[in-house]
Amino acid sequence: MHRYVSPVFLVLLLASFILWYIAKLNYTYTTEQTVRVSIADQPLEIPCVVEGMGTNLFGYQVYMHKTLRIPLEEIKMHPSTEEGHTGKYVIDPQSLQKALATRFSDIKIISLGEIPEIEMPVQP
Repeated sequence: MHRYVSPVFLVLLLASFILWYIAKLNYTYTTEQTVRVSIADQPLEIPCVVEGMGTNLFGYQVYMHKTLRIPLEEIKMHPSTEEGHTGKYVIDPQSLQKALATRFSDIKIISLGEIPEIEMPVQP
């Protein structure tokens, strides 16, 4: 292989690929991300459609594995009306989207997927 392809050519090919990839990350993309939140000490995974620069989305996907804590005061809830779901509360999607948007300044939260019901914590 060394006889047919110059090592300088391979290095320049690799460098051009890296530069092309970096250039592509500067575009704005829309994708689906899973955001981990904790509401009333109950961990939830919320699928979200997000929009942002490729570098920000890539950084979130690779480096952000922590769970965001959202206090109950920031979201609106109402009791579930489904049969057999007594003691469960439905989270208002708009209030949760607003709470998430304040925590992600560089990524725009466009919409939220299915939000699981939570149990209301016992107040001391």
